[in-house]
Amino acid sequence: MATRINKAIELLEMGEPVYMTHPEELSYDGGRAMSQTWADVVHMDFEHHFFDIGGLTQFMKGLADGGPTPSGHRTPTVLTTLPSNCITVEEMRANAWQVRHVLSTGAHGVLHTHARDPEAVKWFIAACRYPSQELGRNELPEGLRGSGGQKQPAAVWGVDPADYVKVADPWPLNPKGELLLGLKIEDRHCLPDVDRTAAVPGLAFAEWGPGDMGMSFGDPDAHDPPYPEIMNDARNTVKAALDANGVAFYSGWNDDSMSDEQRIEFIIKELGSKLIGAPTRETADIGRKITGRTMPV
Repeated sequence: MATRINKAIELLEMGEPVYMTHPEELSYDGGRAMSQTWADVVHMDFEHHFFDIGGLTQFMKGLADGGPTPSGHRTPTVLTTLPSNCITVEEMRANAWQVRHVLSTGAHGVLHTHARDPEAVKWFIAACRYPSQELGRNELPEGLRGSGGQKQPAAVWGVDPADYVKVADPWPLNPKGELLLGLKIEDRHCLPDVDRTAAVPGLAFAEWGPGDMGMSFGDPDAHDPPYPEIMNDARNTVKAALDANGVAFYSGWNDDSMSDEQRIEFIIKELGSKLIGAPTRETADIGRKITGRTMPV
């Protein structure tokens, strides 16, 4: 039986990778249809697509009504990106409303983009928290979420609104927290401060964003391997900073010269990735077999 609301957090606590897919349709029926997905995480890209909070609200209701998952979780974990970036403190504070709207649907976390400034990252974490939370407040601003929006996500999570306020907090900063927060450290401007960024309390995972990283270095075709050395150095710099701070690494490896089995094994064993985008159940099942996973899908 599930011990957590957030399936991805439970798997990461077990040392297991989590496998991600994308929703086909942001609607109530789309949520119900996806409630039994093979994926651990459903990732909605609002960075490049229409910021459809109405659709996400209905999708989350459909997920909850169609559940629980075979693993016993009420829903799979749902993460979204945002239309804004995390480049400056001013940008982050001006767009904190986007975080509030996403989390008020019942989504379980946010993957924020272009994380250049550690101080902006601190405000991102604060935007996801309630002001009553005290853990990490020696380094983080007071939480920015307010009362009034907790009823909807509490219903999706299957908890009382008062309990939602307690557990809707970033893990692993809060060991009992059920929010999974991540960053895209994805351009050359992010690299000089990556050690400080990775050390911000409340961060659970991050990726190195090869598509945008390549563009940042002037090579828009460097999304996939083989990479030039400057890209390998960037990836290794991000990975080293994350490892030093106990932050999970999110990375793919779209090498057409490899079979699916070789690619997944490389991602798990060589890259050490704990969050993996999987195009099909068959791909994810290869990884689950490699790690000997015991939790039901």
